[in-house]
Amino acid sequence: MSPGAFKKPLLALNRLIGHQSAKNHMFKPKIGDIEKLDDEREKKKLEKALEKRRKEDEREQERRSFQQRRVENEQKALSTDPPEIAARYGTKTNEVLAETESLQLIAANPDNVGREITFTARLHHVRPLSSKLAFIIFREQIETVQGVLAFEEGKVSENFIRWAEHLTTESHVTVTGTLKRPPELVKSCSIQDLEIQVESMHLVVPVQEHLPVDVFSIDHVEEDAETHVMESMASTRVRVSNRLAFLRTPTAQSIFRINSGICSIFRSVLESKGFIEIHTPKLMPAATESGAEVFKANYFGRTAFLAQSPQLSKQLSISADFGRVFEVGPVFRAEDSNTHRHLTEYTGLDLEMAINHDYHEALKIIDAMLKAIFNGVYTKYRREIEIIKTRFPHEDLVWLEETPVFTFKEAVDLLNESGWEDDHGQKASPLEDLSTRAEIRLGQIIKEKYKTDYYIIDKFPASVRPFYTHLDNDDPRVTNSFDIFLRGQEITTGGQRVHRPEILVERMKKAGLEPHGMQEYLQGFEYGVLPHAGCGIGLERLVFLLLNLGDIRNASLFPRDPKSLPEVKEEAVRLPHPEADTIRYAYDFEHGYPNLEMPPVEKLITNYGDATNTSWLDDRYKVWRHEPTGAAIGYAEENGYALVMGNPLCDTRQYSLVIRAFLKHMRQQKDLRPLWLLVSQEVEEILGSKLGWRTLSCVAEERVPVFEAKKVARKEKQAEDAGVTIHEQPIDEIPSEELRKRIDKRIEDWKANRKGTQVHITEVRPWIDMEHRRYLWAETKEGEIAAFVILHKLSPKNGYQIKFALDFPGSPNGTIEALISASIQTLAKAGIKQVTFGAGALPEMVTGGNLDGIRARILSKTYKTVAQQLKLVQKSEFREKFGTTNDLVYICYPFMGLGVSGSRTLIKFFEDEM
Repeated sequence: MSPGAFKKPLLALNRLIGHQSAKNHMFKPKIGDIEKLDDEREKKKLEKALEKRRKEDEREQERRSFQQRRVENEQKALSTDPPEIAARYGTKTNEVLAETESLQLIAANPDNVGREITFTARLHHVRPLSSKLAFIIFREQIETVQGVLAFEEGKVSENFIRWAEHLTTESHVTVTGTLKRPPELVKSCSIQDLEIQVESMHLVVPVQEHLPVDVFSIDHVEEDAETHVMESMASTRVRVSNRLAFLRTPTAQSIFRINSGICSIFRSVLESKGFIEIHTPKLMPAATESGAEVFKANYFGRTAFLAQSPQLSKQLSISADFGRVFEVGPVFRAEDSNTHRHLTEYTGLDLEMAINHDYHEALKIIDAMLKAIFNGVYTKYRREIEIIKTRFPHEDLVWLEETPVFTFKEAVDLLNESGWEDDHGQKASPLEDLSTRAEIRLGQIIKEKYKTDYYIIDKFPASVRPFYTHLDNDDPRVTNSFDIFLRGQEITTGGQRVHRPEILVERMKKAGLEPHGMQEYLQGFEYGVLPHAGCGIGLERLVFLLLNLGDIRNASLFPRDPKSLPEVKEEAVRLPHPEADTIRYAYDFEHGYPNLEMPPVEKLITNYGDATNTSWLDDRYKVWRHEPTGAAIGYAEENGYALVMGNPLCDTRQYSLVIRAFLKHMRQQKDLRPLWLLVSQEVEEILGSKLGWRTLSCVAEERVPVFEAKKVARKEKQAEDAGVTIHEQPIDEIPSEELRKRIDKRIEDWKANRKGTQVHITEVRPWIDMEHRRYLWAETKEGEIAAFVILHKLSPKNGYQIKFALDFPGSPNGTIEALISASIQTLAKAGIKQVTFGAGALPEMVTGGNLDGIRARILSKTYKTVAQQLKLVQKSEFREKFGTTNDLVYICYPFMGLGVSGSRTLIKFFEDEM
């Protein structure tokens, strides 16, 4: 670059806004009224945060005290009891458990009465009656049994009983005792005619804290005073919010045993009829059903959809001459339905078969299969059903040997003859679908008239069926399709499919689907396929109706509905280093905690930092610390300026407080003009709106959402063909001295090979703060290091920074791209959501606050000249290969605070003439 390259634009800038050095400015910069940062609203936010920390501290202290007291009490009890009694209780810390028997198998054999048994179970509930007697309920999956812990000279002491009373429920204990008949039935347990006289009990897997909702409470039922029906005290919402606790209950254990049994019977019946199990893809190139909402997914830069059903793949399997197929797999529906019978993801029991004469061939098989499921459930799982009935009361399902089949018109006539009307006073129409309320009423009518909970409605209207449903040959307004109902609600939809390609294309167009987007599907029909029919059953809906569970969520292991997977709030994200939490530090400081140590900057970067903050680890930066919060701000002194880099390292709610203190320090303790660089919008808002600073952006953090990163397949193939291999340093190991020497040598080669002006804000120092860095490198087939990447850990929100990506001289084509791609994939495997390359120059300046008119135009023109001459956007163009998105960061300076001297200082600071 020629010596006079900046002369013309800088002279123009000088005439407009400033002088040649910070020391000869005629005016001091107007930093603004920093007292405005002492905002009452901000204070209240901080007070709220500090109060939250106080409560957390109290809870943590209480938890530790509780645990400590329990340990001390146990040790005291054991030390005062004779050795023969002390050996019978307490905590066992060894990992190898004693050999035990199954509580369920023991209870199933009446010959075990009077025998000494040893088992391991969860502590379900403890009910102390006196210092010498306690009743303990033990739980193993669906079974609960009562244990009696009673004082006995030489065996069970009062210390033993008191120790047992204070154990945390849900802990695992190993128990030895004698199986006995109780004086009366133990109605609170599933095993009512047996109890255990406890002789020894040891804690083997402790639960340190009480669950928010324990298993005993979430499964507790009480009798309604008016209806005298047993009702669960925990709502569906509580059961969903505390899922693990609910899944441990005997009720849930019973539900999911039946869930498993239904799948097993489904498989065995269909396999006996010549069906084979298939597994269809859940990522589809297009929506598969008209009228149903879909979930979109990013598929390597293209749009894919989660399958609304395996329907199309099942049909292609018939085209491939599989004859009869079935599947048990997930189905996704994006409808925003928050009802008791809808999920956004459920398990589908699907089948498809070629037919010879009529689709009723399939209907008969489906009917027989469902009745086999009913028979199997009530035969094999009678005990589980009785347990479920104690929490979800219901009558056994009633069905007929020959299932009633009604046409849709006949069903509508039955409904209308009963006098049924909808909310608008209208009778049901034979050409429109039935509402849920209408279905339930129809079920009541059929139960009263035909004495069955299970029936079939055939010949549904074409207007309520998907495009692939075959029309009735005699009446095109209806279809060869059916619904099967249980307790008045639909559990499956099935029927004959269109198998002629020309008719299928016509039906797709009418449904608003583009045939060209479903070529693979259509090809199966163009190649010829026999007439076929099938159905899809929602497993969870079948279970919830069969067992009268009240809500479909009770039949799903981890239910997914529109309210599932809530977005995690930033402030709720756990900090990687809780000990470097500036809110907690501020609380400790305010309350005078002794021996407080400032959180290390390295840990603050990992808790709160972005890419720019990592530059503070270089020697040319000074780090100012805010004593009341432990926060940090990094800056460099240059030509009378304080070049402040990046956001303060602290909780965002402390920004105003910390910035205010820092600017006071700059004004009172340092004779430096502050230029605040590369800050986020939150800090720009404070400096621009509250202090009136001028702000602009000519730089952006170049981020890559890890799971949306673009592939560089051609470059990766070039590197692979050249024999390049990628290596990663294990995250829990420090790079060996030998490796560091090899990399250091190549860095020197890289420095010697650079040409022209280099613009950067940090030096290449690979081996600092290794605790928070990850290292990957590429080697040639000769074993020479060809490229090197350092990943630096940032805040949870920002993920990682590709701190350095060095392409060493002589590296094969594609090496650095392949290495960066491998680095991003490494982060993806670790669950990291975002990576940033760091700040990259924009081609043109973006004005921010308090900057407009001629000043803005000249600054913009000057920047554009500088950017072109220094080729600042070259790095950004390279990074775009990986799918970077720009997140603007700002340069902020006070009125009369920049000038030509500031511009020169910035340029001098950022360029490294080689």
